[in-house]
Amino acid sequence: MLHVMMSDDSDGPSKGMEVSTPCTVLEMPKTVAYGIRLYRIDPSTKYKKAAAEIYDDTVTKRLKIPKKSATKPEDIKSKISEFSDVKLLLAAEPKGASTGQHHIIRFESSVAGSTSEEKFNSATSSLGKEFSVSDVFKPGEYVDVASISKGKGWQGAVKRHGVKIQGRKVSQKRRHVGSLGPMRPGRVYFTVPMAGQMGFNYRIEQDKRILRLGAATDAASINPKSGFTNYGNVRNSYILIKGSVPGPAKGMVRVRKSIRDRNVSGIKEPKINTISTSTSAS
Repeated sequence: MLHVMMSDDSDGPSKGMEVSTPCTVLEMPKTVAYGIRLYRIDPSTKYKKAAAEIYDDTVTKRLKIPKKSATKPEDIKSKISEFSDVKLLLAAEPKGASTGQHHIIRFESSVAGSTSEEKFNSATSSLGKEFSVSDVFKPGEYVDVASISKGKGWQGAVKRHGVKIQGRKVSQKRRHVGSLGPMRPGRVYFTVPMAGQMGFNYRIEQDKRILRLGAATDAASINPKSGFTNYGNVRNSYILIKGSVPGPAKGMVRVRKSIRDRNVSGIKEPKINTISTSTSAS
């Protein structure tokens, strides 16, 4: 994490003033579209089910991506109305980043369009292309981030649920729950705070604002002298997100468009005066 000095463009008491804002630096590795997946409604379950896939042989061969039974775009275009949804298959290559991860990360992404035919045409034109951050997002836009939170291991009820520590004159342990519930019924409710696994959960945080989009050539301007704590230096294109993001320093974070339509009213690009690189936080 870093902090930036920016002009407050909100409607709060500090509107128009220069404020210090904490932000998270996310390194965005090279991402390429290697395939298209088409979905069809299953009549028995009424859920979407993958029905066909199209691959770019050049990309799959270079990245060594295993392929299923593939079809040709010409065969799909004539019967595109039979499919309910079209998704683009993407592969991120974090090899050049400081995460130490060498294998690719594959995921799906929605494409622009209101009908299956429009989505298919948009996905076909993007097949085999390499995407950058500026192709998808804009400064000032609101996004949602999804990641795995930090794992804390097995923790007690005090740290896990914030239970009050017992007084010094208790006859038993101090860091435990005072009561597990009434005598009747003879069972413990799931609402009773107890010890267990803490952290390492899949979490989605909504409406995180993008403060800046940076290219790989500009990465050196945000790197602290000693590098980011538990991470190192940013080498690829990056994105500055206001506030914190769940997960460890080298954890994968997926960024998507805001599902709450926070960008409908308009996107205001933030005015950043300085970016502090004197210290870094984990």
